[in-house]
Amino acid sequence: MFIDVHCHLDSLQNIERFIERAKKKRVKLIVANGVNEKSNRLILELAGKFKEVKAALGVYPIEALKLSDAAFTKELEFIRKRAATIVAIGEVGMDFKESEEKERQRGQFRAFIRLARDIDKPLIVHSRKAEEACIELLEEEKAEKVVMHCFCGKKRLVERIMANGWSFSIPANCVYSEQFQLIIKLCPLPQLLCETDSPYLHPEKEFPNEPANVVRSYETIARLKGLKMREVEKEIEGNYRRLFGKL
Repeated sequence: MFIDVHCHLDSLQNIERFIERAKKKRVKLIVANGVNEKSNRLILELAGKFKEVKAALGVYPIEALKLSDAAFTKELEFIRKRAATIVAIGEVGMDFKESEEKERQRGQFRAFIRLARDIDKPLIVHSRKAEEACIELLEEEKAEKVVMHCFCGKKRLVERIMANGWSFSIPANCVYSEQFQLIIKLCPLPQLLCETDSPYLHPEKEFPNEPANVVRSYETIARLKGLKMREVEKEIEGNYRRLFGKL
């Protein structure tokens, strides 16, 4: 079986069709990630409707900056109250490319790190142009269950993440991305997961991407590590279980 640990299913049109296409490719589990108040609620609906869909709730860093302090706290509590029905906190983190409002981003990310620890859920982390800052904050907060989504930091930061025992989710565009191929080569298989980031990062540079394409991540890992696909499938299923719990 294949697992897509990070996508934005609510951004696709005709979602049921994409889920059926994924099932035909043996993608049995799709973790849909929230980015704001509206998408968090849509994702909960999708997870209730489709057994293949699991919910990860969070607020994308740029979306979080749009919220008042009161609205941000309210959304944190909304997520906390649904701890029993979600598998992760995501997509959360910091983004210094889209905003230089660094201190507020740090405060909001810290709040999500602490929430994830309180409810014992893994964090799915966005760290664009803020890779080292995210790592430092995660280390400061002694975070343990961490998935670095689409990580684009330097080799020394990849090694730092590995040393912390955290995981990387490898998107399907790894078929051509040297950055993600480097991570695959450097990182032990027990610290790898796969994702699509649908509808983005299509392996053929098309749009939209879809969960069925997560198979391309598995194929690339198998090729670069000289393993059989079945070995990679089994290992990543175990990696998912250790971080997220039962399937």
